[in-house]
Order: sequence, then C-alpha cells, then structure tokens
Amino acid sequence: MNRQRFYVKMVVSSLLRRRSRMVVALLAVAIGATILSGLITIYYDIPRQMGQEFRSYGTNFVLIPAGQEAVMDLERAEAALACLPRESLVGAAPYRYRTVKINEQPFMAAGTNLAEARKTSPYWFVSGRWPEAAGEALIGQEVADTIRLLPGSPFTITGTGPSGNAFSRDFAVSGIMQSGGTEEAFIFMALADFEAMTGESGTIDVVECSVSAPAETLEALAAKIAGEVPGVSPRLVKRLTESEGAVLTKLQSLIYLVTIIVLLLIMICVATTMMAVVAERRREIGLRKALGAANGSLAAEFLGEGIFLGGLGGLLGAVSGFAFAQAVGINVFSRSIAFQPLLLPATIAASILVTGIACIIPVRSAADVDPAVVLRGE
Repeated sequence: MNRQRFYVKMVVSSLLRRRSRMVVALLAVAIGATILSGLITIYYDIPRQMGQEFRSYGTNFVLIPAGQEAVMDLERAEAALACLPRESLVGAAPYRYRTVKINEQPFMAAGTNLAEARKTSPYWFVSGRWPEAAGEALIGQEVADTIRLLPGSPFTITGTGPSGNAFSRDFAVSGIMQSGGTEEAFIFMALADFEAMTGESGTIDVVECSVSAPAETLEALAAKIAGEVPGVSPRLVKRLTESEGAVLTKLQSLIYLVTIIVLLLIMICVATTMMAVVAERRREIGLRKALGAANGSLAAEFLGEGIFLGGLGGLLGAVSGFAFAQAVGINVFSRSIAFQPLLLPATIAASILVTGIACIIPVRSAADVDPAVVLRGE
C-alpha cells in the first residue's frame, strides 16, 4: 500500500471512528455551503430578476429630438434604436402627439406602435381590449368619463393638421385604459391611423424604451447614441434607474453580510469539533509523538480530516444550494433562477478553504501536546 492510499485510509478511518462528531460538523458545512451557494446564485441572478421586475413599472430610457428641433425623423430614431442590444430591449414605442377635439372638447391624441406600447407599459389596465384593427382606439379613463364612452362606442375626432388642413375621422372604442397617471387623459391609436388622420408622416415626438440593463449600461448606451446619431437626444428616466440601482445595491449588500456570517459560523463549528477531537485524542497524539511522529504528519492528518469534511459538505451544499436559490426565485420573483456552472467547483473550493482555516487552531493545539506530560496522565 503506497503512502497516499495509507494516508487516505487513515483519515477516513479516523472520521468513521468519531461518526457522531463528524456528522455534526459535516451537516454544519453542508448547510453553510447550501446557504453560500444559494446566495451566490441569487447574487449573480438578481440583476436579471430585478431588471425584469422593474420593467413592469414602465419606460426607463427615452429618445427625444436634440437641440431646437420639435420632432425627429423616423430614420434617425431607428438608427438610435439599432444601438440598443436586442437581447436587453424589452420594447420601444414611438409616439406622435396632436391636440384634437371630440364633441368640441379638447384631448390629446397619441399615435404609436400599439404592440410595443403594450410591452413598455405593462402596468396599464385595459377594460375591453387593445386595438386590433384600423379605426379602433384605446382611450384613457378620464376621456371616457368626460364624454361618457364605453368599449364599442363610436366617436369622431376632429382637428387641424400641421399644414392647417382640417380633418375628421371616425373611431370606435376598443378599450378603456387605467394607469393612475396622465395617460388617462389620452387617446391612443395605431401610428398608421394617426398619420392618415393628420396627414403627417415620417416624424415622431419621442420613443419610449424599456431596456433591461443597469444604470451604468444605460448611461453608456446614452453616450453612444448621443455621439453617433445626430438629432437624437437619449435620456434616462431617473426615478426608475436610480430606484433599481438603490434596491439592487441594498440586496447585494445584504447577501454579502449574510455570506460572511455563514462562513464565520462554519469556521466556528468546524474548529470546535476539531478541538474536541484533539482533546479526545491527546493520549494517542502523545504516544505517537513519543514514538517519533513529527508535528507535520499530525498536522497533515487533522488538515486531511477537515478538508475531507469541507469537500464532501461543499459538494452536498452546492447541489442543494441551487435548489434553495430556485425556491427563492420562484417564491419571490415568480421566475426560475439560471444555473451557474462554475458555482459547483467554487462552492467546494470555498468550503475546503474555510474548513482548512478552521483547522489551524486545532492543529496547533495537537502540535503543542507534550508526550511526557500526557503519558504521565497529567
């Protein structure tokens, strides 16, 4: 039997002879590794989860005309949108506004891409349905209350186009929108209907975007668009981006704190267990040292026991930690957590490192055993 196999057999035999103590230490390491693995998984997945959650609150990035220009060309807006990463862009709704009248009462009409508006404003509550055909419009609750319209009701919009031409167009209410904001005073229609009604095309007032990205990335994208696309001024919606960043920072700080506490608890538990083992084996250690055993061999044995506990506990914890993170993701965010392949070796390595550090004091205690004193029974 070579030295390596003998060493492994000695370590395993030592652990098996003290099963009750070692099971407690193993459970402590496994539970700690579970929490550590789960928290790290959540830590890396929180930006994605929080980004998707905050996207339900609406637009966080807008494109408006630069300088003194009142409107921007559709081509420039499309060029600016091309700078945004497709995988992060949740939706981008262009808007064109015009003051119109219904029964001689003034309202604001908005032409947009309704499918994109639905993505950028998921918080809108619609009684009825979104417009699906030409000649249908989505009206705000304030408009509906003012002129007493219901889903399916016909109404006529009148007004004056940009060139001074008068227009009149019939619409039907597809749904009534509630948002709790100023949008309830608007009439939303397809951009094609808006252009056919007013006689203006090829320009827009603003593009409202919902981008799943942190504030730093959004600022970099804004700088890129401002430098590459003339006539377009990108703006961040500060109330959303700053709130998202603040919440994310606090959650990550909490995870840091809990992780440090868990690591300390693992070290205390393993160190306490190994100290008890050293105290229990003082006579054995003294006899071995009297027979010529070096401190290095004793240290290697105790470190081997600690590393074995750390490796096995880390493996169990890494597997159960993903299940823990998945449960948190489903119950808190109602979304699954993405698996991090590197987390398995990282958790095992961290567990081995922590248990190795925890064994330093017991190892020093074993090295300080005086064979003469111990063998005299003192």
